[in-house]
Amino acid sequence: MALALIVAGNGIAQDYPARPVRLVVGFAPGGATDFTARLIADKMRATLGEAVAVENKPGANGAIAAEYVAKAEADGYTLFFTTVGAVAINPALRDDLPYDPLRDFAAVGKAVVNSTLLVVNAAMMVNSARELAELARRKPGAITIGITGRGAISDLGRQLFEDAAGITLQGVPYRGAAPAIVDILSGHLDGLFGDVPTVLAQVRSGKLKALAATSTQRSDIFPDVPTFVEQGFGGVVGDNWAGVLAPAATPQPAIAKFNAAMVAALDDPQLRERLRHAGTMPAPSSPEQFAKYLREEIARWGKVIRDKGIKGG
Repeated sequence: MALALIVAGNGIAQDYPARPVRLVVGFAPGGATDFTARLIADKMRATLGEAVAVENKPGANGAIAAEYVAKAEADGYTLFFTTVGAVAINPALRDDLPYDPLRDFAAVGKAVVNSTLLVVNAAMMVNSARELAELARRKPGAITIGITGRGAISDLGRQLFEDAAGITLQGVPYRGAAPAIVDILSGHLDGLFGDVPTVLAQVRSGKLKALAATSTQRSDIFPDVPTFVEQGFGGVVGDNWAGVLAPAATPQPAIAKFNAAMVAALDDPQLRERLRHAGTMPAPSSPEQFAKYLREEIARWGKVIRDKGIKGG
């Protein structure tokens, strides 16, 4: 039996992929996650010998896509390009998820990371998270912060900042970051916790001012923007990352082959530069490294959300 399994595994490794692979993204076309997935997928074709086709299934902070892939056939041809929200944050915010991120998926590999920045209109008379916190203490509930998705890093960043600073901010819901940025620029909204790819152009043009980063380290793209931790807000930490998962019973040879192609793509200098230009930093890993990281992220976010009583809405 053991010999038969080895032979079968070798056959899968040699034959996979024999047709295009679907890479499911839990967000709408045109967003930062979709853009990143498509760049990587396009580059992988040269190594895999088959196309990697991105398929969008947006909704519920990635939960709709996660459920779809979790229930897909475990043959290596339907994979999930996930973000931290769907598999590390949602489980602590919702008790009705139709999937378990550890039981129902196998790790394929981490792909990229990016920082989330607190940005405000450049004309606003604050230049740091500390100064914004001081203003919020003088005017409780008066400062408006856009919410682009319950349970996303952008939403949790706001709640963690409120908790760490002892302030109250007024959350304003939006259907995506683009309309929120329009309102910041027009003076109808004060600020937003936005991913670097989302706010990159406006910050570089000087129309938005970046006050702090939620990441554990300063963004390589905006190295002059200090983290919240550096400004005295120790609990405001949240790295935004993306990686690939497969249905739990997917054969390891297929996972290994897809991972090798993804790592090769992310090591390509031209792709790295395109991702960096878009505000995203490549961070490839092995399946084992990503599995360990995912377990750590699930445990960390679960503790943060429980300890601080954060609600998903």
